[in-house]
Amino acid sequence: MSRPKRRALAAVMLLLAGSGLLAAAGPAQAADPVVPTMTNIRTGLNTGFDRVVLDLSSGPAPSVSYQLVDELLADASGEVVWLTGEFFIEVFTTPAAAHDADGNPTFPGPRKFRTWNLRNVMAVAVTGDFEAQVTIGLGVRSRTAVKVFTLTAPNRVVIDVAH
Repeated sequence: MSRPKRRALAAVMLLLAGSGLLAAAGPAQAADPVVPTMTNIRTGLNTGFDRVVLDLSSGPAPSVSYQLVDELLADASGEVVWLTGEFFIEVFTTPAAAHDADGNPTFPGPRKFRTWNLRNVMAVAVTGDFEAQVTIGLGVRSRTAVKVFTLTAPNRVVIDVAH
């Protein structure tokens, strides 16, 4: 092969190799957003109200909302979640998760439990953990005022249910 042909071939190979390097580098990938994980559920009896607290790991403070429902349904499957109570409150927390990257629960307690120490809230259940939203269901004795809010440092979701 003549010298000019070798130079031309070397130039083409260099060009191809260079374009491969550019393609491999590409635009920087954005890091996955941090989703706080639920680490515990605590309950407490207070003067005038029952309190349920969801402890969350660090990350952005989630937004919360609630609704009164006739029955609790499991997120994604839509199956009825049987829970002790005359009335039901469904609380939505997003972004949040109740599992780690491997799908293991991130809190030590049961997904459903009775609250014998409270006056109005009879039971609590994790009814959903899907697409960065955790849903909690409460079974209550009577329909009363509900207040749901977040606290930070550390992240917590607070659910107050009047007696």
